[in-house]
Amino acid sequence: MISVAKVQTRNAWRYYVRGVAFGDGRRPVGQALKDAQEMAGLPPGVWRGRGLAALGLTAGQTVTERQMELVFGEGRHPDADRMERKLLDDGADPDTAWLATILGQPIEEIEQRKQTALIALDFVFRPQASLVVLWALGDKRTGRVIEQAHERAVAATLRWLEDEVVEVRWASGRERAKAPALVVAAYRHMDNRDGFPLLHEHCLILNRAQRPDGSWYALDTVRLYKHIVAADTLYTLEMTTEVCEELGFATVPREVTPGLRPVMEIAGVDQELIDWSSTRRRRIEDVLEGITDEYVKKYGRLPGERARHSLAWWAAQETRPDKKTPRPLDQLLAWWRVSALLKFGQRMVDGLLQRCQAAGSAIRAQVGPWVDTALATVDVAAVVFTVRGVFARRHVLAEARRHLLETLRGRAYVPGIDSHIANRALERYGRQLTVPQKGRRTPAPDQLSYTADFAWPTRWWIAGTDGKPPRESTRYERARVASLALQNAILAALTAPPAARDEAPTAPHDVDHPGRDAAPTPAQRAAAIQAHQQAAMPQEYLEGRTTDPATWMTSPQNLARIAALTHAAEARGRTVEEQADQTRRADQAKQTPAADPGSQQQRHPTAQPDQGRGTGGRGH
Repeated sequence: MISVAKVQTRNAWRYYVRGVAFGDGRRPVGQALKDAQEMAGLPPGVWRGRGLAALGLTAGQTVTERQMELVFGEGRHPDADRMERKLLDDGADPDTAWLATILGQPIEEIEQRKQTALIALDFVFRPQASLVVLWALGDKRTGRVIEQAHERAVAATLRWLEDEVVEVRWASGRERAKAPALVVAAYRHMDNRDGFPLLHEHCLILNRAQRPDGSWYALDTVRLYKHIVAADTLYTLEMTTEVCEELGFATVPREVTPGLRPVMEIAGVDQELIDWSSTRRRRIEDVLEGITDEYVKKYGRLPGERARHSLAWWAAQETRPDKKTPRPLDQLLAWWRVSALLKFGQRMVDGLLQRCQAAGSAIRAQVGPWVDTALATVDVAAVVFTVRGVFARRHVLAEARRHLLETLRGRAYVPGIDSHIANRALERYGRQLTVPQKGRRTPAPDQLSYTADFAWPTRWWIAGTDGKPPRESTRYERARVASLALQNAILAALTAPPAARDEAPTAPHDVDHPGRDAAPTPAQRAAAIQAHQQAAMPQEYLEGRTTDPATWMTSPQNLARIAALTHAAEARGRTVEEQADQTRRADQAKQTPAADPGSQQQRHPTAQPDQGRGTGGRGH
């Protein structure tokens, strides 16, 4: 998972040098960063990215405190001190020597325009909670495999950003060019602010990159923000796949918030262990639940993807504890093990790896190592359309990576198949909405917007649990149902008898079968695909829920409407009854002893119908 924060203002680098570079701890005043890191047993920050060569740096080289100040504090070359001295020795004036060390536009010029300079973006990479538990409580080999997978997944995500996403902009954003070279300072952390395990890495991406002519310009950060979800899914897919393949694990969906997308966790990791390690997450979720309830009351719906990120950030800030005293990883691992043993016992802790491997073997025996691209294309297109309505390629690509993670359950996938599925989904089901205009620049392929011509799924209501009222189905739940309906239609067409098929031949579905020699027949494909999909995508998405339309009558909106109608009917009944009583009393007052009994009988029926209607308004 990836979260992003802005690094602004000229003193922001001090926060990262004093805190982030020191394991989210508080570094003693006056102590050098290198000495403090060595005394605390913390790993130093390292440089990453293809843009290092232009600065005379190499990947993996240690980030010094002075380099942090120059690059992320002043926007200058990391070796600016030596460069400036050399230019001064050669006779250059101080202003010229200083300007030669600036990367792009000086921060002072930006501040003179009353603008806040964006120095960098802090991308924080962290794996799922179950992987963190295995890293903290597993053996040395398990911890080493997870750390290596994390490092390679971060590197793969940064490479994808450099290859496909990153651009520099100038002329107030009117001009831009590809920038396949980033400058990144990475700091790896081992725990959260409560001291519990949380493997994560801060990657400070400098908001400067080179154009082909060698000049430095600011990144198109809006474009970076738009591709965060696609980068997030790539990191999760890469890391989870490598760990599962190396250790024989598999994944299962875990629903965190009812109605929203589940998290694919490692099968066999108990929920109690996840809760034990996620102390910060529990506090955040408690606050987030209250904030989400307020959001629902205000807008009448669950928050969307962007709103959920904003609410989660707000909840994290509300529950942010003070900085801690950093400890070496060896001490942390020993403390975590003792804490887990005291809470859960030796049998549960020592049997963690065996449970995960047993669960992984059972799932791998059911899930084949192939992907049906026809069903994947339908699933991706249906889900993206139902959730968003209008979408871009980045949304389809992110959903294709989620499909691989959910369907393969940790099995290895063919590199590039995510892009292949996304392209096919756009080609077969996407309808382009962006119309190029004459005289204007042709939009890039990833700037085009699309929609689809699928039928829009109808809403339904889901029965409440734990005393909660029924709620409306979310877009994600409707997307899952729409996708399964389309997949079942394809499977039904594949397995239909020959007489029921059209005369025209249909194109076979593309199925990747690694290591399979002979191409299967359509019937064999249909049987294999159906068994694979049923094993890889169980009904856990809809388990414990009801899609019965009858529950619509007990929806919160209809309950309120029915209550209002009942109240109005009772009010009308009381009014009619009061009017009937007044009429009866008036008639009785007009009666005299000499009155004709027949006249009384003629008056009485005039009140009787009104009285009957009043009773019927309440009781019938």
